[in-house]
Amino acid sequence: MNDKKKGRRDALYVVAVDIGGTNTEFAIIDRRGSVMGRNRISTTGHDGLEAYVGALRVAVDALAAELNISADSIAAVGAGAPAANGATGQIQVSTNLPWDAPVPLAKALSDAFGIPAAITNDANAAAAGEMIYGVARGMRNFIVITLGTGVGSGIVCDGHLLSGSRGFAGELGHVVVCGDSDRPCGCGRAGCLETYCSARGIVETARRLLDRDDRQSSLRDLGELTAKTIAEAAADGDALACEVYEFTGKVLGEACASFAAFTDPTAIILFGGVAKAGSLLIEPMKRAMEPSLLHLYQNRIEIMQSGLNDAEAALLGASAVAWELADRQ
Repeated sequence: MNDKKKGRRDALYVVAVDIGGTNTEFAIIDRRGSVMGRNRISTTGHDGLEAYVGALRVAVDALAAELNISADSIAAVGAGAPAANGATGQIQVSTNLPWDAPVPLAKALSDAFGIPAAITNDANAAAAGEMIYGVARGMRNFIVITLGTGVGSGIVCDGHLLSGSRGFAGELGHVVVCGDSDRPCGCGRAGCLETYCSARGIVETARRLLDRDDRQSSLRDLGELTAKTIAEAAADGDALACEVYEFTGKVLGEACASFAAFTDPTAIILFGGVAKAGSLLIEPMKRAMEPSLLHLYQNRIEIMQSGLNDAEAALLGASAVAWELADRQ
């Protein structure tokens, strides 16, 4: 990479990195969001953070050489990681990562690559990716809600990704939606949106319905309940499975009606594995959200599915953060 730590607005590419507990995916991406090439290294097995980022640079250099991309044409590095704080450049909690928190990831990447580096968490990466490459292109106000193992969110207001005073703005998955709930959340509280609308929350809803309802359901014959298998059963017309998604959509829709008052968004965009249920989730969500909205927002907020390719979404989001950084240099 470049020897001098400076971004270049006329550069053609950025390096995007998606750090997981087992593997780290990386890619070289142009301004249009085209993935020129991608590869991976193990996140674990390195002798500390410095050795890890050193191995990452070696792998990125090899990919760039293979693609005949010069070091001078790469402007910045963007990385997405769990619990990453873009404001501080650190990973605040490293539960599933092999380094002691706080992890000074942005500085380590910048030092290793010799160019500016920025980090973000997965939900904010999804929001940044949608704004540049996805269905939110041209929008200045929207909320991305990531529905997967947990529930995350990225909020864009007046064209800016909200980060807050310490980088933790937008934890909508941990807004309590039921004050007397008996659903404990991993954050230590109970009744958070995540306990209802994550993949785990959907499975919990199905289990509770099966326990208290003796109706015949194909869900009883499944070896393992997952949000995906429940959605498949609902798509096949299973009444109890449909009720699971009706309930989940209702909770999410009512929550989003409250979220709308925060930033007056043009759209709420759903991303992640749970969002693949499509109309099974979105239709009850709409039915619950509209009458719950303050009249100022009624019939003005669109609910959309993400326009990003799941296989590349995390990398595209990281590249969006890198381009934003490069353009400020």
